[in-house]
Amino acid sequence: MAIMVTFLNLITIFSLVSIGYSLSLNYYEKTCHDLEYIVAKAVKDAAARDKTVPAALLRMHFHDCFVRGCDASVLLYSKGNNKAEKDGPPNISLHAFYVIDEAKRAVEAKCPGVVSCADILALAARDAVFLSGGPRWDVPKGRKDGRTSKASETRQLPAPTFNISQLQQSFSQRALSVKDLVALSGGHTLGFSHCSSFRNRIQNFNATHDVDPSLHPSFAAKLKSICPLKNKAKNAGTTLDPSSTTFDNTYYKLILQQKGLFSSDQALLDTPKTKHLVSKFARSQEAFYEAFAKSMIKMGSINGGQEVRKDCRKIN
Repeated sequence: MAIMVTFLNLITIFSLVSIGYSLSLNYYEKTCHDLEYIVAKAVKDAAARDKTVPAALLRMHFHDCFVRGCDASVLLYSKGNNKAEKDGPPNISLHAFYVIDEAKRAVEAKCPGVVSCADILALAARDAVFLSGGPRWDVPKGRKDGRTSKASETRQLPAPTFNISQLQQSFSQRALSVKDLVALSGGHTLGFSHCSSFRNRIQNFNATHDVDPSLHPSFAAKLKSICPLKNKAKNAGTTLDPSSTTFDNTYYKLILQQKGLFSSDQALLDTPKTKHLVSKFARSQEAFYEAFAKSMIKMGSINGGQEVRKDCRKIN
């Protein structure tokens, strides 16, 4: 079930004005009227060919916004002695960059030199969620593309091994609340993880336990079978939500069952406030959709770019 989150528009506009950004819902109304249709078509066509595309685009947007803001710096190629974000350790597994390239080419053919890659990525992430059965929200536009991309800065990204204090600090540094943290974590309802991101929970967890005691025993056993100690399968891993390929609230139900995949997932039960929100979203998919859409708009408003790139992979 997908819902239209239009009641957030006034809240969003007020928030953007209050923090000094110039994003607006009708930014391209006169200069690129067909923008949203063009991007949505590119995402839909790519997803029809590759079912992993929606999760990839959503993750790409997260990883972009958490480093230097939503400025499409994650798309830039490494050049010379500079190693770009996309080649930093947390981003090596990112893929589907070609979808943004295809959307950009189509947009440039219609509206040359007008639309930023950052706006295209924000729209593509929204469309990826909606295409997967999740909520649809109106995306404020007007972001600019950044000119700097450093692999070393990807260390700022919240890691799957983070505890609740580290997660809260990471989100608060970006003016995102505890509710934003729990809601945006729900993006883990889509996607796949390699063993390296959760191996810490199933092997040599600490001096007392080999396996993280917060993991349900049957789930831990399944993960150990997927990722044995002497694993030789290069792409071994599991989907973040094994129950479905749709964008839904099952992620929160799994956490309550001690079946959250990452330490950072299960850590959401470690404070009364975050645990309350996990329980709330597990009970009500509508409440999750509403919170997720609002938090995506808020996160997507973090921007520090300077230009509109002609090519998303390199600065002008």
